[in-house]
Amino acid sequence: MVPIFEKLVDNETYLKEKIGIGASFDLGIRKIFVLKREVHLYYCNGLCDTQYLIQLLKQIVQINDDERQSVQAKQILENRLVHQQVSPVRDLNEAIDKLLSGLIVILMEGETSGFIVDVRSYPGRQPQEPDTEKVVRGARDGYVENIIVNTALTRRRIRDERLRFEIIQVGERSKTDVCIAYIKDVADPGLVELVKKEIKQIKIDGLTMADKTIEEFLVKQGYNPYPLVRYTERPDVAATHLLEGHVIIIVDTSPSVIITPTTLFHHVQHAEEYRQNPAVGTFVRWVRFLGILASIFLLPLWILFVIEPSLLPEKLAFIGPNKHTHIPTIVQIFLADFGIEFLRMAAIHTPTPLSTAMGLIAAVLIGEIAINVGLFVPEVILYVSVAAIGSFATPSYELSIANKIARLLLALAVALFKVPGLVIGTTVYLILLARIRSLNTPYLWPFIPFDPGAFMQIIVRRSVAGGKVRPSIVHPQNRRKQPT
Repeated sequence: MVPIFEKLVDNETYLKEKIGIGASFDLGIRKIFVLKREVHLYYCNGLCDTQYLIQLLKQIVQINDDERQSVQAKQILENRLVHQQVSPVRDLNEAIDKLLSGLIVILMEGETSGFIVDVRSYPGRQPQEPDTEKVVRGARDGYVENIIVNTALTRRRIRDERLRFEIIQVGERSKTDVCIAYIKDVADPGLVELVKKEIKQIKIDGLTMADKTIEEFLVKQGYNPYPLVRYTERPDVAATHLLEGHVIIIVDTSPSVIITPTTLFHHVQHAEEYRQNPAVGTFVRWVRFLGILASIFLLPLWILFVIEPSLLPEKLAFIGPNKHTHIPTIVQIFLADFGIEFLRMAAIHTPTPLSTAMGLIAAVLIGEIAINVGLFVPEVILYVSVAAIGSFATPSYELSIANKIARLLLALAVALFKVPGLVIGTTVYLILLARIRSLNTPYLWPFIPFDPGAFMQIIVRRSVAGGKVRPSIVHPQNRRKQPT
């Protein structure tokens, strides 16, 4: 702690050495006199709302015209700070942290404390529908890179006095704001304390990758490809999970929030299922499940039938390539799968006006010519494409990539060991998933350990009126969603 000096020149010298006042063009100081006492106002260009600053300066300067009691200059100055968020400060280092966050610092000659006024106005975009979580019907607002806007979007949907937003600064140099959101009488206190403890223990220079860095410290995932937290850019999805007893982590500069804890089945749900009636929502969910299963098991099964055609019933004997090439089938599958991955990466890095042309080149020229020259058989392109569509139907991008890795490993096991490869590979795959825990939460719940009621809610989309209890996996303090 460095106490604020009574002499403003000493404070100015300290700030010049510490943060480069005068050297950095975006950090500025405004010097004025109030009742014959000098006042310094420190600000950071680009993070402050200039209109607020002008109004504050007008009020401060008018003190000289309206007041004469110089003995009470500090109290008069505080009363003229026409803003709802004004707080005292006695530590220069704390004042520096606030200044670099976009707040302004006001110091007066002869005083050992100053004022901090929140006039932040972070550059950013307006809330709009997230590209990765679109719905046919529903809200079109989405989280943005501003933590203040994100908390407001959440608060708008849950106006409960027990909703808590606790903020922590993480990063020795970045000092990034990280907000922990939960409902006090619903969320498990042990879970809340665990999340706080893990975040406070983070020691790093900065969170340049925002929420992803927080995730890696929080769940210590290592090289496990399966996502252990869920990301969402939709405030309605985050609010729903808050009401269920989850803890939400909002990181400044990130347009997505982290939902904890989560299981595998949290990653296969989509807001569209809950924007339709239960029957349509259930149908959409089953189709999505079918696509996810196809993205994992379709190619390994097809390879098995290609290698062992005797396993096929007579009516399905047509399955398998009609012509042979010099390239093994498993190699063709890996090449085609990597080719689709190349296209996905290229689509991300290709400007929108050129993406259509890129798709035509990939589909018409590369795909067709590759088949004509004998690099691929048509069936390989068909089944790889169906598996890829199943990956695209997976709501969680992270889960779709993890499923692709699992699909390729299973396909390789089948190519090497045939039927035993499929059986043993699938068994090992399920065992590894069952062993995963996210913040002490079983990853395959409610399948393993089996919970019949919760499992039926995964299979069938129930009406809102029928869902009267919260998921037991988050250990909510209040199990019932609706009053008795």
